[in-house]
Amino acid sequence: MAGDNVSFADFTLGGLFGTEETGGLVFAVICVVFFTALTANRVMVVLIRADARLYTPMYFLLSHLSLIDMLCISTIVPKMLVDYLRGQKTISFAGCTAQHFLYLTLVGAEFFLLGLMAYDRYVAICSPLRYPVLMSRRVCWLIIAGSWLGGSLDGFLLTPITMSFRFCGSREIDHFFCEAPAVLRLACADTALYETVMYACCVLMLLTPSSVVVASYARILAAVPHELGRRKAFPTCSSHMIVACHQPAQDKVFSVFYTILTPMLNPLIYSLRNKDVACALQRALRRLRRLRGSQGVSREAF
Repeated sequence: MAGDNVSFADFTLGGLFGTEETGGLVFAVICVVFFTALTANRVMVVLIRADARLYTPMYFLLSHLSLIDMLCISTIVPKMLVDYLRGQKTISFAGCTAQHFLYLTLVGAEFFLLGLMAYDRYVAICSPLRYPVLMSRRVCWLIIAGSWLGGSLDGFLLTPITMSFRFCGSREIDHFFCEAPAVLRLACADTALYETVMYACCVLMLLTPSSVVVASYARILAAVPHELGRRKAFPTCSSHMIVACHQPAQDKVFSVFYTILTPMLNPLIYSLRNKDVACALQRALRRLRRLRGSQGVSREAF
């Protein structure tokens, strides 16, 4: 694992498109999902920044969740689509390293952010009078900074170790991006100990925010005294639980779900279940129609 044994040759990605018969269909589906994810998350960010009624800590954190989702899906999918169109599957050693680091950082930041967002819901429901103090602008920025710090720490720790092994053989990664377990299968050295430590770190990163989510919402449900109140609180909790508590796995199917589908589903889960966002979207569309109408009248007058 010494530095002078590192091989800097290109890797080959196994891809996700399969045979030529199914490749075109898979390509079209991924394109639709990719542009839907970018559009939905972009709309969330714009609505939250443009509508004064959404100037709350919860939506401030949601806007950063959408930003992370846009960055995460853009780290993997564009190269995969371009490589399919160009008929190539290679990725340079530097590109693989960068992709590995960005993926770990962004996924880690999202895990921590989802966990800390549960604290916001707990304070809003259980301590509403103290909410402006406990969830001040400064606290929100600390949550954002803590999420990025936790994610980047994971990337800075694991990426140099993963990419410092000597790789041999075909150098074909049996995956559609440079995910650590798939890359480590190409290492010439025994990586069992490192993989055990890496999995332990990943499990810890998953359990920490998930435990915060579960504990926060358990306290919320216990604090709401009436059945009607619990039914009103449950939709707020359930959408968060759906996103936060799925299990990341190394299989391609689960990797597709988390890296490609989740960035599309996150804004849909939060926005479709949220009347505030739906109303903000309706107000934005009405303003846009009025603006287009006034521009049309101006042109006719001219």
